[in-house]
Amino acid sequence: MVFATTQWTQVLQARGDSPEAKAALSELCDFYYAPVFAFIRHNSFNEEAARELTQEFFSRLLSGKGIRAVDPERGRFRSFLLGAVKHFLSDMRDHDRRVKRGEGRTPLPLETRIVDAHTISPDREFDRKWAFTVLDRSLARLAEEKPEHLDILKPWLTGDSKDLSQADAAKQLGMSEGAVKVAVYRLRKRFRELVKAEIAQTLNDPAQVGDELAALIDAIR
Repeated sequence: MVFATTQWTQVLQARGDSPEAKAALSELCDFYYAPVFAFIRHNSFNEEAARELTQEFFSRLLSGKGIRAVDPERGRFRSFLLGAVKHFLSDMRDHDRRVKRGEGRTPLPLETRIVDAHTISPDREFDRKWAFTVLDRSLARLAEEKPEHLDILKPWLTGDSKDLSQADAAKQLGMSEGAVKVAVYRLRKRFRELVKAEIAQTLNDPAQVGDELAALIDAIR
């Protein structure tokens, strides 16, 4: 894979000032909308408030605020974004407290839900949503390539094949079971390539792809 033109590298090189960098940042933000919303929602905001805060966060990010201070050596857009949204929520809480003090009211914490000890943490939910977003986008790209028999063989890509057998799939397709095994192998190989390509777009160091892939697998377990 070629890493010199990844989206995150474009953003870092131009700090978001060029049209190409702005377009790359916009696409990355679209990619990460669901993980950021999940993180904010799991910080005890109701759905409507979480959606408004998510929109505000990305609006500020796309305006260029915060990008210029990014350290290129940090490498991962995922790490930068998670830190940025935590900082954003901290600023919003401080603003809320200042407003309430100015009105002579006792400031109330923005977190209002009682969080069960066994509930998944916001950081883990962010990673989980990120992982499933990567997989969904990769599967959509695979579908665009229109490989043969994808509709029938897709369960072997998504882990939904527990109640299915490749012998049954072979009967549906009029193929031998051996041919189905080969087709599944090829689909898995291409799917993995597409997953790695999606991950690579959020990095500026090719050496980190393996670590991010491991993080993705850990997040969906």
